[in-house]
This record gives sequence, C-alpha cells and structure tokens, in this order.
Amino acid sequence: MNEAALTLEGWYALHDFRAIDWTAWKAADDEERAVALDELHVFLQEWGAIEEASTGSTAVYSIIGQKADFVFMFLRESLEEINRIETAFNKTTFAQYTTKAYSYVSVVELSNYLASGEGDPRQKPEVIARLQPALPKSKHICFYPMNKKRELADNWYMLSMEERRSLMRSHGLIGRGYAGKVKQIITGSVGFDDWEWGVTLFADDPLQFKKLVYEMRFDEVSARYGEFGSFYIGNLLTDELFAEMLKL
Repeated sequence: MNEAALTLEGWYALHDFRAIDWTAWKAADDEERAVALDELHVFLQEWGAIEEASTGSTAVYSIIGQKADFVFMFLRESLEEINRIETAFNKTTFAQYTTKAYSYVSVVELSNYLASGEGDPRQKPEVIARLQPALPKSKHICFYPMNKKRELADNWYMLSMEERRSLMRSHGLIGRGYAGKVKQIITGSVGFDDWEWGVTLFADDPLQFKKLVYEMRFDEVSARYGEFGSFYIGNLLTDELFAEMLKL
C-alpha cells in the first residue's frame, strides 16, 4: 500500500451559504425587520468577541450570482462549537428570512508533502498560526471544493509518496508567487463532506483569483489529477454593509 500523507489538523470549519427570502423580507413590517436586524447585529458582535479572544474566527461575505446571497465562514475549536453556532443562528428571527443554499464542513489542514524541519510542528508558532488562522478581512472571497482523481490512468492515490511530494512542491511554488496578493486556507473534508478539500481564497483584487486558478490549471497536479466543484465569489460584508444590503 502506498504511504499516506500525514496531516496536522487545526480549527474546524463551516461554510454556511444562505439565500435571502426577499419576498418574505419585504412582506415583514418595519418592527419585524428591526428585530431581525438587531439579532443579526448581536451575533456579529459575539463572533467578533470570539475572534478577539483567539478562540475562533469568522468571515462574512455577500455572494455574487444566484448560488447564494451571503456566506458565513466559521472556524472553531470543535465540531460541537460549530454545531452550536449553526443551531443558535437558525433560531434567530433573521434566519427565518433565509434559506439554506449550500454548506461545507471541513477542518484546517496541513500535510507533510512540503514539511521541513525537526521537532514537534505543533510547538512552532508559524504552524499554529496556519492551523488556527485569523480569517483575513480582505475585500473579496473565493471558495471551491476539490478532489484528487482516482481514475485508472490518473489515480493520485496510486502514486508513490516521492512522486506526490515532487508534484506538490511544484504546485506550491505557483501559490507562493501570489504571496501578498492572495491568502489561501486549505481545509480537509475527507469523511466530512462530499469533496476531499475546500479551498478558500481571500484577496483585495478579485482578478488575482482568476490569475491564480488559471495558472494552476497548467500545473500537472491540477491539469491531470484535479477535480473541481462549484466556485463561489463574493464581497466583504461588515455589520454596516450587511444592514445596507438588507435596507428596503
């Protein structure tokens, strides 16, 4: 049997995509909408406090197109916390005006393909920062799920560790070329969701998403072994921008 890649896991992740029921939102009276917005504001403030305490992180973005209207990306220490925050939001008045468009459950992951150095990696501050990241508040987000192929001619899992490590090293060099332009967070979802990994990209210039993903298409890891799900792209939502989006 081929050697499996070893992984380090950090915070658990939930991408919660929602669509707004605009018909119901417009049919509600001013008082009902005010209550819903107040509850939403409280939740956003609570999530901010969790981030300040470094026990989790949250990103809120509008989604462009008809796949969803907005997404909450949560990073928390346990699946129980992920479950609690999802359930608590579902009980809010505002949630009654939304429908669930899509969700993705995963965990922040680092593999040993590109590992270097000695000692316990969990004792290294730079590793901890990658396993428990503070989500950037960049202007734009891009999310997509992906698999590695398991076809007869192109089966990633039948390659030796040395072959996979070499391919991933080349693949990683492309990503490093976008350092300072794109922040990438890889979350593993084998056994958690329908795909094997979730990729979340953050950037102030959305064209960098297009350039990065396009360039990686020509790398063998993607060109030969990559399978990709739907792409979701959006704009940063602050508390004020969220209220502005919902204003009638």
